[in-house]
Amino acid sequence: MSENRSATFGLDGLSRQFPVLEGTIGPDVVDMRALSQKTGVFSFDPGLGSTATCTSAISYIDGDKGVLLHRGYPIEDLALNASFTETAYLLLYGELPTAAQYQAFRTDMNTHRLLNEQIRNFFNGFRRDAHPMAILCGTVGALSAFYHDGLDISEPKARDLSARRLIAKVPTIAAWAYKYSIGEPFIYPDEEMSFSENFLHMLFARPGNHYRVNPVLARAMDRILLLHADHEQNASTTTVRLVGSTGANPYACIAAGIAALWGPAHGGANEAALGMLETIGTRDGIPAFLNEVKNRNSGVRLMGFGHRVYKNFDPRAKILQATCHEVIEELGLKRDPLLDLAMELERVATEDDYFVSRRLYPNVDFYSGLILKALGIPKSMFTVLFAVARTVGWVSQWKEMIEEPSVRISRPRQLYIGAAERNFVPMSERR
Repeated sequence: MSENRSATFGLDGLSRQFPVLEGTIGPDVVDMRALSQKTGVFSFDPGLGSTATCTSAISYIDGDKGVLLHRGYPIEDLALNASFTETAYLLLYGELPTAAQYQAFRTDMNTHRLLNEQIRNFFNGFRRDAHPMAILCGTVGALSAFYHDGLDISEPKARDLSARRLIAKVPTIAAWAYKYSIGEPFIYPDEEMSFSENFLHMLFARPGNHYRVNPVLARAMDRILLLHADHEQNASTTTVRLVGSTGANPYACIAAGIAALWGPAHGGANEAALGMLETIGTRDGIPAFLNEVKNRNSGVRLMGFGHRVYKNFDPRAKILQATCHEVIEELGLKRDPLLDLAMELERVATEDDYFVSRRLYPNVDFYSGLILKALGIPKSMFTVLFAVARTVGWVSQWKEMIEEPSVRISRPRQLYIGAAERNFVPMSERR
């Protein structure tokens, strides 16, 4: 990060210089940390769309070009050549593992999959119809009550231990939340299986009934998890960093990230895309639906298309598009009405000048929802799957922030628009 140039800020005839920071790639950033000190004013940026809140070496997005890098590696290369576990190591430690490092990391992670047996009691406190995200958020937040040896965040070994535990244990909690919601016995993790194989096994196996994990489906799950592992400073990642800046324990930080992800504008997009397809109903309903989308006064949105950051095709969507077709082919679901409808909507929308001119291409949520439905995973679990994947990015971002020497508690400012100072009026004199 270099400071070779400066930017001039003028106000009331006075000008002040501020450093321009240059990253490895991407837009330059004006360092406005001294803005209020030098000028007495604050910047105003609701949604933080034009504000860099941190430095990071983990992931990078170029929305115009449709590029997503993890530690410098294109997401396409990782999705096609690496596993989710290998990518987790990369995000945590900055480099792809050697064969020996990978084996040691995988073995250690597998041993952390088990939950303290007393955590089973937590599930009995939830109603059977509780949303799995509620169970996940509450249980992850409570992990600090069971794993005290990783809570001293000033110790590198403790931070690393907590990070590995979270990545390994969140899938177990997620699978148990699903099992609890359908009234089936919990399935304990299998240390011999890969990350995705084990997760599918915990979701769908039953005692006394041997469940063979289909390798095509395991690969599809692995890609979904890998493609959702990290995505720069999104709402939930920013939440994790914000909470982490207070010195909160890592389990509380990740629980906060899960809560932020729960919002339908963030982690619930694939569920919304599937709901849209159910609303359209049949192929014959596509033209009328798209006409409603084009009518700005209708309030109807094309879910699963477009992205706030990507102004080109979402690079993750291209990979999941092919994976979606692989899963449909493997399961013989070509005649599934909803999947057939989705493929037709994809074709019509990507050939329509209205959507093409606005760069509204199918995004990762469109295809991930279809794949998860094909795998037999209910909509209530879609955001939970997102949390399982994003935990890797959250803990990587949390570790990076804690290890930054200049880390400070986050304290945004505001533009106050309330009443000015006024005198208190006794109740007897109020009208």
